[in-house]
Amino acid sequence: MTMQVLYDGTPLPVQSVTWSGDITQAARKLDVSLVNTTDGRTQARRIEHGKELRLLYDGRELFRGPVFAFNVDARGRMSVTAYDENTYLTRNQDTRKFVNMTASAIIRRLCADFGIPTGTIADTGYVIPKLILRDKSLWEMMITALTYTRKQTGRRYFITSREGRLHLLERKEQIVRWVLENGRNILDASYAQSIEDMRTQVKVIGGDPDKKPIIAVVKDDALIKRFGIMQHLENVDPDITASQVQQRAKQLLAELGTIDDTARVDALGNPDVTAGTAIYVRESMTGLIGGFYVSTDSHTFSGGTHRMSLTLSATDDLPVMEYEEPPEEKRKRRKGADDRVDAILNTQGIG
Repeated sequence: MTMQVLYDGTPLPVQSVTWSGDITQAARKLDVSLVNTTDGRTQARRIEHGKELRLLYDGRELFRGPVFAFNVDARGRMSVTAYDENTYLTRNQDTRKFVNMTASAIIRRLCADFGIPTGTIADTGYVIPKLILRDKSLWEMMITALTYTRKQTGRRYFITSREGRLHLLERKEQIVRWVLENGRNILDASYAQSIEDMRTQVKVIGGDPDKKPIIAVVKDDALIKRFGIMQHLENVDPDITASQVQQRAKQLLAELGTIDDTARVDALGNPDVTAGTAIYVRESMTGLIGGFYVSTDSHTFSGGTHRMSLTLSATDDLPVMEYEEPPEEKRKRRKGADDRVDAILNTQGIG
């Protein structure tokens, strides 16, 4: 294993490197530690914000991004932090209105307007009628558009950064290529379960709560028998229909009527195992046996060794952000509906 960090194109004499990511975050992060002095009095290299760090692994580029922070002490011990180019998605906010555009077209537009280089941008296909997004980061806007698309088409997309460019790729069923097992490459593991946040019954209230409320109650009898009644209450938009209220209650119970579990594995490093990757785990003491998805990863390179620490999930989660229509748009839509009713009544000589 040959690991190398380049600062502005020149190798750095690093002591350790941590390269990490999270499926819910826009950018991956690189933390570098080094002794940046040769005489104990002055810095050997002047590190500047905005200059580029690259991480190479056996000649293959794993990371590229600008320096955002550094720290140095009196002995010349230094730490440097960089993020890949997708960090600019969370460092820019705006208010935008998109009409009759696909999520991929929205992403292209935002990247062009804010000078973010792009690579492959998959065609998401579905044309979103209207999105009005106020005081949102570019990341929030993009994820909202992708969530809207997934709900309409079932197709799932994710955003990543490769060689300094933003890529939008479709998430397809993954083939498990990597196996982690004790006695071979697992160094440590832990597994925890909790019903702290479980709910066995859901009550959703829509409509006018004072005059004509629409109420849906959904329960899981098997869970109630095991754990008792634990009810979640939610009030939703008064404009949604009775069937939508019922569907929302069912969806909430599916999300909340589960046992939360957390699995972590420390293993010998593999640069291909990052957040979003599918892996197979076999660890006898914790009972971790089967296929999992990596939610977060942290790879550490130090002293010629490469270790990784992974958080695992049973589901292939992607960041989700629901679209909330602005209040004035709701009022406008409600007024339009009232005007159409009035027009129908007038043509029938009523009213």
